[in-house]
Amino acid sequence: MNMIYTIGFTKKNAETFFGLIKSANVSTLIDVRLNNVSQLAGFAKRDDLKYFLKILCDAEYVHVPKLAPTKEILNAYKKKEISWEKYEDKFSNLMAQRHIERLVEPEILNNSCLLCSEHEPIHCHRRLVAEYLSKNSDVELKIKHLY
Repeated sequence: MNMIYTIGFTKKNAETFFGLIKSANVSTLIDVRLNNVSQLAGFAKRDDLKYFLKILCDAEYVHVPKLAPTKEILNAYKKKEISWEKYEDKFSNLMAQRHIERLVEPEILNNSCLLCSEHEPIHCHRRLVAEYLSKNSDVELKIKHLY
């Protein structure tokens, strides 16, 4: 059984974040954020992540923005114009239209970790991505959320 993890960087300091990644033996961190260079991201900015992951965790970093919702879907949810259920429906349809199961090589998925900002996965698209890939990928995936 292949493992796929998810993690959010908010409400974590660098020690906790990289400790979780390292203890799970994550081989590839898959960044599923639209914006991975925001100053608000602190240690989770793209270039810092690449460096820290390699040095501290011997893990690779890839950014796959096609695994993120569109700005329109995300903004509508953030502005409370749509409910979580509507957001989930719109994003699920988008993942199917994009055939996201083809965007990441199956061998990368094993011991990979999907990264987003939300602390908990319940209302985060990384959970939806993991569940979609678990159902539609050519490999059998077990999902574990790190927090």
